[in-house]
Amino acid sequence: MNVENKKDLKEIVLSILFVAGEGIEKDFIMQKLNLTDKELSKVIDELKKEYDGDKGIHIITYKNKVQLASNPAYSEYISEVLNPIREKSLTRAALETLAIIAYKQPITKLEIEDIRRVNCDYAVQILVDQNMIEVVGRKDAVGKPLLFGTTENFLKRFNLSDLADLPDYEALLERIKVIEEGQDEQPQSDSLYNEFKLPEEEELPEFLKGEESIQKVE
Repeated sequence: MNVENKKDLKEIVLSILFVAGEGIEKDFIMQKLNLTDKELSKVIDELKKEYDGDKGIHIITYKNKVQLASNPAYSEYISEVLNPIREKSLTRAALETLAIIAYKQPITKLEIEDIRRVNCDYAVQILVDQNMIEVVGRKDAVGKPLLFGTTENFLKRFNLSDLADLPDYEALLERIKVIEEGQDEQPQSDSLYNEFKLPEEEELPEFLKGEESIQKVE
């Protein structure tokens, strides 16, 4: 379909992103609207400039996709209204585990535990449940252990266009260590690390019960 009036193109793309909710491939938009890469890129750049700063809505791009997203600066207010129980926030252990997976992927649970020196069953389960990580295959080793990698949702959650945008690994781990030590001394009620409490006793995570049911990703 051709867009007859190019002046309306920005509003058309904005409407599509609003209705879609999820990220849309740029190539798909170009194909359906008969646009060139230059035309679409110009529209996206204009939208990014218009919806920037303290605006409630931002335009994000990742893996050749474009999407409407809320302003990270207002995340606390959004969570207060939409997630009053706040059960979906990441624990400190989950954040540490996620950082390791992001930089070392694909990686097995045992390899994660070798780095963290603690059991990671529930941290991995939380990340799987929240679609931060996924099974990307099996390692060619004894027992064919599952390999984990990050998802597109991880990129969106942390406002990254690509894994190449990740900060320095050692600096990130040092920052996590500082936060952890600070919380040990005086826990902060507004910290992401304190928002999710696990029951004292839980059964083995489902993803570890019968790994044979999970198909290998080719």
